[in-house]
Amino acid sequence: MSFTRQLSEMSASELNDAIDDTNFPQAHILSRGRNNSVCSTSSTSGTSSLADKPQPQTEESTAIAGTPVEEVDPAPALVPVAGNQRPRLILKTNGSSPDSDGTQPKTPMTPRTSTTPGHEKCTFHHDLELDHKPPTREALLPDMARSYRLLLGGLGENPDRQGLIKTPERAAKAMLYFTKGYDQSLEDVLNGAVFDEDHDEMVVVKDIEMFSMCEHHLVPFYGKVSIGYLPCNKILGLSKLARIVEIFSRRLQVQERLTKQIAVAVTQAVQPAGVAVVVEGVHMCMVMRGVQKINSKTVTSTMLGVFRDDPKTREEFLNLVNSK
Repeated sequence: MSFTRQLSEMSASELNDAIDDTNFPQAHILSRGRNNSVCSTSSTSGTSSLADKPQPQTEESTAIAGTPVEEVDPAPALVPVAGNQRPRLILKTNGSSPDSDGTQPKTPMTPRTSTTPGHEKCTFHHDLELDHKPPTREALLPDMARSYRLLLGGLGENPDRQGLIKTPERAAKAMLYFTKGYDQSLEDVLNGAVFDEDHDEMVVVKDIEMFSMCEHHLVPFYGKVSIGYLPCNKILGLSKLARIVEIFSRRLQVQERLTKQIAVAVTQAVQPAGVAVVVEGVHMCMVMRGVQKINSKTVTSTMLGVFRDDPKTREEFLNLVNSK
């Protein structure tokens, strides 16, 4: 199972458990000077992953509803460093690493992925720059259209009147588009756009447009996302940050979980010294129904590593995000 799929299934509490505060770099060893803030040399190797360093396993296990008992990794650890070198942020992955032994697919296990027979050679699946729509995805349309037709009838409408004849099919296609993030994986979207670069200063991409669907009411929420990270000799293609936002926003979501999933995905991509994500959203479930507060905005943030431990680094990020 891919790491991205795991994130999409995690609740907010599970994501919190995936981050061990005791293993974050402490502010007193994180000087921002170039001479003494160089990251571990292990981060400059050809590829790096959460499986770079073996971690001991415990006998602790759980069994729920008759499911087989699995071994669970203990708390995560930082990659060892020497002297004043900056540690890389490492997350535990419940016994699964993003680099599999070749037997596990690297795309989400959904009914519509490149693991579907006939699509094994698909390099991308529903990438924003491509127009590839496999038949397995379109095969969902008839059942979804029938469901929308029943919904229209339940509302007292006539699904056969001129304005509604094609509405069920249109709505089904729209819903598939709104939730296309289920068919995207972190590995496919990154497409190798992780580069070795001697850069250890903050990188910020702000005001990334975001559209998502509230999982409680199936109505939209939208807004903007700002992402910052402190590299450890590896940088990420700038457009990939926006694509990571697309992966997790194009699903049934809550903003709190979305914020943390983006931060964890960036951490998985480049193992930086820290990641910061701020999301500002307008929720139609609060605007067009319920309390109907049309001017309300929801702001959520996730601070990992240096951004959590070092107030000055966090302040610098927030100042950059809030500047015009």
